Amino acid sequence: MTDRHLRVGVIGTGFIGPAHIEALRRLGIDVAALAANGAERAAAKAKELRVARAYGSAEELIAQPDLDVIHITTPNYLHYPQAKAALLAGKHVVCEKPLAMNSRESAELLKIAADTQRVNAVNFNIRFYPISHQARAMVKNRELGDIYIVQGSYLQDWLLLPTDWNWRLEPELGGELRAVADIGSHWLDLTTFITGLQVEAVCADFQTFLPVRQKPTRPVASFTGKLQTAVESVEQPINTEDYATVVLRYNTGARGVMTVSQVSSGRKNRLYYEINGAQSSLAWDGERPNELWIGHRDRPNEHLLKDPALLVPEARQYASYPGGHNEGYPDTFKQLYTAIYRYIQAGDFTALPDFPTFEDGHCSLRIGEAILRSAREGRWVNVSEIG
Repeated sequence: MTDRHLRVGVIGTGFIGPAHIEALRRLGIDVAALAANGAERAAAKAKELRVARAYGSAEELIAQPDLDVIHITTPNYLHYPQAKAALLAGKHVVCEKPLAMNSRESAELLKIAADTQRVNAVNFNIRFYPISHQARAMVKNRELGDIYIVQGSYLQDWLLLPTDWNWRLEPELGGELRAVADIGSHWLDLTTFITGLQVEAVCADFQTFLPVRQKPTRPVASFTGKLQTAVESVEQPINTEDYATVVLRYNTGARGVMTVSQVSSGRKNRLYYEINGAQSSLAWDGERPNELWIGHRDRPNEHLLKDPALLVPEARQYASYPGGHNEGYPDTFKQLYTAIYRYIQAGDFTALPDFPTFEDGHCSLRIGEAILRSAREGRWVNVSEIG
């Protein structure tokens, strides 16, 4: 897919910004400019990533009249003002999650996107493993029967040690939720996408195992803490969760449970779900993303390997390589942007999008706020309680 008439600007050059740029280039989309915090840093990153134009602020980049789409990959607290400015400037917007710091902000973005009639997307890329679409089609085709239970976890170990540090640990930068917002949001979005169920109520338990951490006196890039040599640091109290377990009630009467942790030794980035239905079950491990377990009571269980020849058409369109040729994390960005840019190029913005939008981002924030309230108040909270 190539359209040189669309020009893209990317705001943010940390861990995730280059992932966006790489995926866009694989599709032949023109990444014309990037913005970072400061002109010097922006120029250095533009040279490193071979982007022609660099801007020292998001505002400068958004003001460029030849840019059609803005990708926002900055820390969480910047998503709302940057997305708002881009929409009001007439740009289409692809924003990292969370869409905003709270559901009041995300509701405003949702309205602005509707008023400006700009394409809007949230980067829930995990939906775009081919196996994710295969699982969704199986549920939709009633191969599992009625869904009874949705269970699983998202576990990491990159914040295991008191010397591990990242801006996500600071509520003013990342928000009041940490593990739930950072990785739990992906688990909830993915299982919602696959099952079609809506979370109605939550009951949450949080724990901060490391109430004090060592904050470096200079910036540390995401996910590189355990590779860093010793740096000067200061003690910093921590008020966000290292761990959470959330019990879920769905709109159909189904039940669920999600555990998230950023302090689980040996788990690098393991999103796992199991969906139990009246007839069959599905299970998937994000560290083995080309495999789907299908469980039965009355016949042998199945183990489906990603192979376009074996996938339903809805999933096959997001598989670029033959069976036995694995597709992984970077490919999910490419496939998500395939859907987004296909939609932009089609030009009918009244059509139903086949990718996660600001509506999904707003829903994610409302569930997150219900989870936070539940953990603080020690009770079940209905998502409808969140404005």
